[in-house]
Amino acid sequence: MSVVKVGPDDFEELAEVWEASVRATHDFLSEADIRELRSLLPVRYLPAVELRCLRDAGRIVAFIGLNGSHIAMLFVRPEYRGRGCGRKLVEWAVARQGADSVDVNEQNQAVGFYLRMGFAVVGRSETDDADRPFPILHLRLEK
Repeated sequence: MSVVKVGPDDFEELAEVWEASVRATHDFLSEADIRELRSLLPVRYLPAVELRCLRDAGRIVAFIGLNGSHIAMLFVRPEYRGRGCGRKLVEWAVARQGADSVDVNEQNQAVGFYLRMGFAVVGRSETDDADRPFPILHLRLEK
């Protein structure tokens, strides 16, 4: 699988990947939270980042969104977790885009993944960007 660019025509499939991934890893979110965030994906979150994905048999299995050198999002279909998709996208982002930071929900299972990828916690916010009570860890790549 190679890293390829995606755009607005792929937003619905990206939203499917996002929802499946969130349901598998974000058990702190309510059903209402998931519905609200999914509705904002195509109009607020996806258009705001540079998107790349991995496809398997034509289907998007993982994607990353970058805002400059900041990893704004990374989502992997649950059945593809543990198969190197997230690692491949992050390594691509670091090597090709100079990615060196990421914010992640403190309760998210992805914290351990980013620490294994060489990121370190450099800060913490009590709430997310919408002022919800979901603490955010700010990570920076150790060089």
